[in-house]
Amino acid sequence: MMELIKLTHENIEKEHICCAISSNKDIQVISKKKWLKDRLDEGLVFLKGNVRGKCFIEYIPAEYAWAPIKADGYMYIDCLWVSGQFKGHGYSNLLLDACIEDSKAKGKNGLVILSSKKKMGFLSDPKYMRYKGFQTVDTAEPYFELLALPFEEGAVLPRFRDTVGGHEGMPEGFVLYYTNQCPFTAKYVPILEEMAKARNAVFQSIHIQTREGARECPSPFTTFSLFYDGQLVTHEILSEKKFDKILASKGL
Repeated sequence: MMELIKLTHENIEKEHICCAISSNKDIQVISKKKWLKDRLDEGLVFLKGNVRGKCFIEYIPAEYAWAPIKADGYMYIDCLWVSGQFKGHGYSNLLLDACIEDSKAKGKNGLVILSSKKKMGFLSDPKYMRYKGFQTVDTAEPYFELLALPFEEGAVLPRFRDTVGGHEGMPEGFVLYYTNQCPFTAKYVPILEEMAKARNAVFQSIHIQTREGARECPSPFTTFSLFYDGQLVTHEILSEKKFDKILASKGL
């Protein structure tokens, strides 16, 4: 049985955080660990396998979630990630079952997680979550689905806030909403900004730095959502190569 390690204020400096495992001097590690430290006292749990790689679950009481949802009494799963080398060993079940047990012990109404119509990067696998008993409780264009696992029948089901999908009045050109919840944004957002500037693209980045700001976001995925002329282009954190293709597709 894999040992699970819970991040705390006491061990966070010496433990790696799975999704960014380089040195503590790396901008991605610094950014993510600062974000985590600020959340731990709000009830965030970062539980990881005792392995060198991506095998972890991160969850927080939904009232403190950086997401435009209404899910009072639920636990919101920010991320459940078991990378390829660890698949097939039951680790996803181990992590999710630990989250369920902890959430029930804390008197929560259930769990809620962001997914999509079909499996997509950075979002939970809808097939797996349904296998575990989650159900779709709300949807948002173009492909987002809010999945929930109520612990008791009759529990009020979570839903997206009214701000989701409200793209009216968004400036023309590229608008990027992002947070430090994912370490990759610390590395790639400045790169994308420089690429857009070099191509004379209209590009505005909105760095969400508070929970309140995240709740007002027009996209369910506040970690990274790139819009162009008010339409979502992608929620997947872009490499230079992928953004180059997007710029070219807009004639830039």
